[in-house]
Amino acid sequence: MRIALYAIALIFAFTTSLLAQVSQWSGVGGSWQNTDFSKSSINFNEILDGGPGKDGIPAITNPSFLNVADENRLSDLEPVMTVELEGEVPRAYPIRYLMWHEIVNDSAGDHHFAVTFCPLCNSGIVFDRRFDGGIIELGVSGLLRNSDMVMYDRGTESWWQQFTGEGIVGTYTGRKLDKIPGWMESWGDFKKRNPNGLVQDEPNARRQYGINPYIQYDSGSFSLYRGESPPHGINPVERVIVIEDNAWPLSRLRRAVRLIEKGYTITWSPGLASALDTRQISAGKDVGSIRVQDADGNDVVHDVAFAFAFHAFFPEGNWMVGH
Repeated sequence: MRIALYAIALIFAFTTSLLAQVSQWSGVGGSWQNTDFSKSSINFNEILDGGPGKDGIPAITNPSFLNVADENRLSDLEPVMTVELEGEVPRAYPIRYLMWHEIVNDSAGDHHFAVTFCPLCNSGIVFDRRFDGGIIELGVSGLLRNSDMVMYDRGTESWWQQFTGEGIVGTYTGRKLDKIPGWMESWGDFKKRNPNGLVQDEPNARRQYGINPYIQYDSGSFSLYRGESPPHGINPVERVIVIEDNAWPLSRLRRAVRLIEKGYTITWSPGLASALDTRQISAGKDVGSIRVQDADGNDVVHDVAFAFAFHAFFPEGNWMVGH
């Protein structure tokens, strides 16, 4: 009887704590008065305040661009997110800007998309902003779940998980944003392949562009992740190539250079600086870049993220360790 009463007391205390948290977010003076907290697919206890607050990391909408030939600030080894859409001029989004803004809402012709980068997970994903009959605009909530950025849409202020593109709180809970093939590569590789391409211009904001605020983060010096470590002895901050619920350790790709598995051709090539190593992004250690294509040579949606993030969001996922 005592045990049952104790369990009930714990449940009541936990529920009361969660209700207090939601009240803090949605109440007078709260940042999320427009969010429908009656709809959620997660435990609110999983949400961590990242510090900057709502829009404290300002997403960019409708960025300015330069012709490739006119850009002289980027080192050839610096990472950029690449978006190459059929019928449109290829575009590069330097990580030196995404490091400080995390989301770029952009459009090209009939395409409307958001280029996202979560430094704490090294996760770079491009999402289609055409959704539910309209075009959404994404912002940075300042909240984290499993050390991954929680985004929000400015229409309903629903919360979206960046790593998966899934709505986790609010009107769009349970819905998913479509992903568009995009990849991280060096500025040198992008401009060599696309001499007539475009590159995002430096934003008009007071930020230390080109500086990494998370020095030696990918060496495991610190992390906001407190969950279970990945299996197979994989370092939590080892990079893995994520395709749906499959993950290939980058160390395996570096040894093999090219793998053909599960219908994908995955290729590694040297010459890409880590954005999360040294203070100067351009001086980061060479982690190499990844391209993923299907049997017809089409680019495939993928991510190159830290192993802990894949394990957190895909605890039953497939680890492609090669044995």
